[in-house]
Amino acid sequence: MVILQDLFFPKDNMISDIELDKLDPKQYILIKGARVHNLQSVNVALERKQLVVITGLSGSGKSSLAFDTLYSEGQRRYVESLSSYARQFLGRMHKPEVDYIKGISPAIAIEQKVNTRNPRSTVGTSTEIYDYLKLLFARIGKTYSPVSGNLVKRHTVTDVVDYVLALPQESKVMFFAPIEMAEGRSFSQQLAILMQQGFTRVRFNDRILRIEDLIPMLENQSPKQKPAIVIDRFSVDPNDVDLQARIGDSAQTAFYEGKGECWIEIESLEGTRKEYFSNRFELDGMSFEEPSANLFAFNNPYGACKTCEGFGSIIGIDEDLVIPNKSLSVYDGAIVCWKGEKMSEWNQQLINTAYKFDFPIHKPYYQLSAEQKQLLWDGNKHFEGLNAFFKMIEENTYKIQYRVMLSRYRGKTTCPDCMGTRLRKDANYVKISGRSISELVLMPLDELYDFFRNLQLDKHDKEVAKRLMLEINNRLEYLNDVGLGYLTLNRLSSTLSGGESQRINLATSLGSSLVGSLYILDEPSIGLHQRDTERLIKVLKKLRDLGNTVIVVEHDEDIMRTAGQIIDIGPLAGSLGGKVLYQGNFEGLMKNPESYTAAYLNGEKSIPVPSRRRKWKEFIELQGVRQHNLKGFSVKIPLRIMTVITGVSGSGKSTLVKTILYPALKKMYGGHGEKTGKYDLLTGDYASLSDVEFIDQNPIGRSSRSNPVTYIKAYDEIRNLWAQNPLSKARGYSPGYFSFNIDGGRCSECEGEGKVKIEMQFMADISLQCESCNGTRFKEEILDIKYQGKAIHEILDMTVDEAITFFAESTEKPAIGKRIAEKLKPLQDVGLGYIKLGQSSSTLSGGEAQRIKLASFLSKGSTQQKTLFIFDEPTTGLHFHDIHVLLKAFEALMDNGHSIVIIEHNPDIIKSADWIIDLGPEGGERGGNLVFEGTPEDLVKCEDSYTGRFLREKISVK
Repeated sequence: MVILQDLFFPKDNMISDIELDKLDPKQYILIKGARVHNLQSVNVALERKQLVVITGLSGSGKSSLAFDTLYSEGQRRYVESLSSYARQFLGRMHKPEVDYIKGISPAIAIEQKVNTRNPRSTVGTSTEIYDYLKLLFARIGKTYSPVSGNLVKRHTVTDVVDYVLALPQESKVMFFAPIEMAEGRSFSQQLAILMQQGFTRVRFNDRILRIEDLIPMLENQSPKQKPAIVIDRFSVDPNDVDLQARIGDSAQTAFYEGKGECWIEIESLEGTRKEYFSNRFELDGMSFEEPSANLFAFNNPYGACKTCEGFGSIIGIDEDLVIPNKSLSVYDGAIVCWKGEKMSEWNQQLINTAYKFDFPIHKPYYQLSAEQKQLLWDGNKHFEGLNAFFKMIEENTYKIQYRVMLSRYRGKTTCPDCMGTRLRKDANYVKISGRSISELVLMPLDELYDFFRNLQLDKHDKEVAKRLMLEINNRLEYLNDVGLGYLTLNRLSSTLSGGESQRINLATSLGSSLVGSLYILDEPSIGLHQRDTERLIKVLKKLRDLGNTVIVVEHDEDIMRTAGQIIDIGPLAGSLGGKVLYQGNFEGLMKNPESYTAAYLNGEKSIPVPSRRRKWKEFIELQGVRQHNLKGFSVKIPLRIMTVITGVSGSGKSTLVKTILYPALKKMYGGHGEKTGKYDLLTGDYASLSDVEFIDQNPIGRSSRSNPVTYIKAYDEIRNLWAQNPLSKARGYSPGYFSFNIDGGRCSECEGEGKVKIEMQFMADISLQCESCNGTRFKEEILDIKYQGKAIHEILDMTVDEAITFFAESTEKPAIGKRIAEKLKPLQDVGLGYIKLGQSSSTLSGGEAQRIKLASFLSKGSTQQKTLFIFDEPTTGLHFHDIHVLLKAFEALMDNGHSIVIIEHNPDIIKSADWIIDLGPEGGERGGNLVFEGTPEDLVKCEDSYTGRFLREKISVK
């Protein structure tokens, strides 16, 4: 085998064509002449069955090599093996620009795209664990009556036979079946029919009577209890060889005549007793559903809660909108809907009668007990509560003012029937080892894994569940291995961070146990605390050891050190990148003089610790935060500075910021957010801000038409500029003609998309370049209009850097050109100079989408009202070198008087913070505490903080 380091040219570390041809495609994946996007005809040899890391600056070409070249070709070859229907499009299907790729395996991409927004998707459904759980409960679940707690069982004839044969010898047994009256028949008619069927005796008012004797008596007597047919009577004799068959016949007849119900009366030395049997699934006067997979499926109408239709939440009255300021008492007007001349009568009724049931009307709402809060909603005999109030409002919604009032207090609330579990109520009567499926999906995954590993089943159930248990345990093990033990199966996929959703996909791939495949991952370490990276590395190694080739696009130092091979792309982004600077092992990379990665890793370059920390006076305080695993602490969020919230994965950072702080403030400033998490009180200087913005990695637009230049509102100016061209005026082209979103100048074939979607049978649709406009999006006559020699589609194809230079240096209408360049400048300031103006938002990574949002706020400048910006993992997809640029953008925001809160694990961002809030110490139930709040210099002295320990090497403490 050829050693890869030996193939490098001494000058530029590039692999030559001749050397590439010498390598064995069974040992390497060979890529020759890759020219996708900004790649400059690169040659790469990736070691098979190894962990390979591709690194480099943002926009240098990492994703172009990994996803747009390698994965795209792997997918194309897979499709090539499919049906003739699929193959008829392959001549037109996009092939990556590359001379050749040899030795490629079936490719699986786990991209850092933000997870689904589907409100029905949960961790359980996306990992397939819930599918196995449904089958497990359907096959071995036992149904228990909610009335008595007894096991609900459908008795069979065999159960009856076994019971009778186990009775003491000489016990006298009598079989009864209740008489079921047919519709339209009298009791005497029913008895006559039974006599014709061969039955002779019935039990009537605790007496055994012959039917022929009973019929004449019915004129004077009526049944006091349900009469029953005497099916058979006999003594238990073990020596009677025909007894078993006789009992079986009697039981079958009794079940048939009693419509599934019968009982036996046993007379023995101990006295007389009754034993009831039913082959209907009933107990305690209730009918139960037989366990089936659909009974536990909240995405199926059969199993879904009828009230919320399986969503777990309904549009109801939002408590946070009814009582927005929880520091007020009832007397001070905490209940905002009970204000005004007419509605205050409801509040006055409560105040006037509160002494009768000892209700504290002067106590702040957040200090009330759960029972007292519930009393406000339910009311009592002395006053009518909020539920009665809103019922009155709903009854009067034919009046416009009541409709407006009702809409003011509506929001998402937990479904009152299923309490957010999404399932019909009777699905929770089915249990395994005393636990219902709802209890299991609400358990943290680490506890759930322990539950299944220690689950004791009888021999029959163990055999039935063997395969299902293997699949469930495998998947739970992998989810815990990738550091997600704090999640629950019921957690909505839409509430996960980009890193969490990617690690779920990684665990799901591991669960499927594929061998000999090519896995391509995009920054799996996103959202992971440095403490947990080691666990992720073990998972990646496990994937490799199964016989797969694992290629990771990554900036994390620990993962780089573990890699069998590193490929460094650069040196810079966009047109200044796209070259392979190095490929080989980690030790060789550290000696490479051209690599920015090596320069930061070996200490030649670094992000300096700020010389001073900003001081703060104003703050927002959250008191008593209790959502999910948060333990009821109070915390101050400083304003006008950069605050970083950190802690291990699952410690409660997202819950504190995304579920409590952001929606609470959004409602304060008049916006509508998601339901706010549980907390007691929001105080402080929030009035000094005018708004709050949450900037995450969600796409800037869900449409393929959405792109950076339209998002930052620069395209309007560009269209106006083209419309001012003399030829445009002569032809009557308005600015709308240069839009690809409306009819006029856009291509009518692809409607301005530049691509045509081909619907494929049984597989994903294929997008192909539009043959009419050749991907330009516009009609041919529109492309005649040029500014400085460029048509409108050429501008959309420019990078931000190229466009800024083009417009800033334009001599034709220079004032407008400079204005456009200024609008584009914020994109360059956040390190996105390499992206194209017309690049579809769907092709942007989560980190790039986040920085475009940041640029849009920077472009609004200091004139904007003061805002609190919340960033979720802004270093996603950023190289060490790019973090420099990002920190400058944050400085610009704070210089304009804004405040910044960042959820982050990156030590370079943490050490640059003015104030740190550290949560933990662990994840899940063992987290949720406020471990530390203060400056980075003080954090490194905190022994309880994992973050502090990892930060010590970044900050020298005097």
